[in-house]
Amino acid sequence: MLPEDLQCLKTIGIMGGCRGPVWVSSQTLAASLETSPQTASRRLKSLEEQMAITRFMRPDGQQIAITRLGEDILHREFTEYCSIFERLGREFVMSGVVISGLGEGRYYMSLDHYRTQFADTLGFIPYPGTLNIRLTPASVEIRKKLDALKWTRIQGFTSENRTFGDARSLPCRIGDIACGIVVPGRSHYPEDIIEIIAPVELRRVLGLTDGDSISVEVIP
Repeated sequence: MLPEDLQCLKTIGIMGGCRGPVWVSSQTLAASLETSPQTASRRLKSLEEQMAITRFMRPDGQQIAITRLGEDILHREFTEYCSIFERLGREFVMSGVVISGLGEGRYYMSLDHYRTQFADTLGFIPYPGTLNIRLTPASVEIRKKLDALKWTRIQGFTSENRTFGDARSLPCRIGDIACGIVVPGRSHYPEDIIEIIAPVELRRVLGLTDGDSISVEVIP
């Protein structure tokens, strides 16, 4: 079935065509499809020839119902979309290259207040340091989708007249190693950079150097 025909069939289904005959004029259908009445009429004729709809013509319009075959076509389309979004819901995989950070991660991951919270939320005491990854452009778009997931807030604190800010974390994996993505609370954090913490020194365990490719998997 042509994409244009399928779109027309879906529009009729939205109008209620799967439940029984619905009154449709070429003008109203054309407006929904954002096309001309002549094109809308051709779409209906095509669907009728494919036995996806039945029509009863009237002077002021037509009664249209989606046939069992038409319902089967829509159901296949629905199943395919469900398959797409179920896969998206199971895992997110981001790729990038290892880069050097500013060394701040080592300091912050050595503070007991942060380490205790990461142990509670991620299930491990982090190695004092972070692995910095610059994401590919495609993975930047995946990273943006992670904002819709449930992150854990890491509370800041004050010590010796110095304030340490909040952060947030999300469990992830690199290979078989349980890790966590950490995002500092400060604004304007680069969207193409992620910081990873783990119970081990990832650079040493995985033999990584700057420029090496690496993938990170997030399973909601």
